[in-house]
Amino acid sequence: MTPRPLIGITGRRKNGDQLVGNLDVLADFSIDLYYADYGRGVLEAGGLPIHVPLDVDPAELVPRLDGLLLTGGADVDPGRYGQKSSTDTFPPEPLRDEHEYALLDVVYAYQMPVAGICRGLQVINVHAGGTLHQDVPSHAGFDKPVTTEWHNVAFDDGTVLGGIYGQERRVNSLHHQTVNRVGDNLRITARSDDGSVEGLEHEGLPVVAVQWHPEMLPTRAEDALFAWLVAEASARR
Repeated sequence: MTPRPLIGITGRRKNGDQLVGNLDVLADFSIDLYYADYGRGVLEAGGLPIHVPLDVDPAELVPRLDGLLLTGGADVDPGRYGQKSSTDTFPPEPLRDEHEYALLDVVYAYQMPVAGICRGLQVINVHAGGTLHQDVPSHAGFDKPVTTEWHNVAFDDGTVLGGIYGQERRVNSLHHQTVNRVGDNLRITARSDDGSVEGLEHEGLPVVAVQWHPEMLPTRAEDALFAWLVAEASARR
């Protein structure tokens, strides 16, 4: 039996007092977490998900992985692209920013496949020198069920996203920031009806990112992004 490729999944850190139902005596202890649907998407596509704790040295971990999934979460610190914060909707988490930047540095050196989802796309863009629109309320969708496919995304021909998804598809939306200036060596390969960036790909590395949340849709088990990541990671093994 061929071993499943090992896919690292990033997450976020919370204090114990932020976990409902946690014991009071554990209020000051740290918790690393990510939404289980990311791992389920990897499993359903044939991969083996593993959480990447914030305390792990990327240089030590990455050589043991076959692929990386950058997940959603808080806003990227705007200081990383030379701006001051204009919103406090989802305050930045500097430790996570620093760790994911370091992960990308090492992963790129190994030319390892990377998929980014929502914040993951934004991290990839800012890491490459790009910038973000800090608040785009029309894309937030926080008052709708996360499974609501409420706007269209069109994909460019001859791209990874176009190849795995086709010409267009309906997607959900759970973000309030979008790409402004595109980072170095990245190209826009998907846009929403209003022209906002919904997909990025690296021009020389197996790096693909989307702005919506495929892990939260009913089609997760057959989703093409998870399938692409696992297939690329399997080929790398």
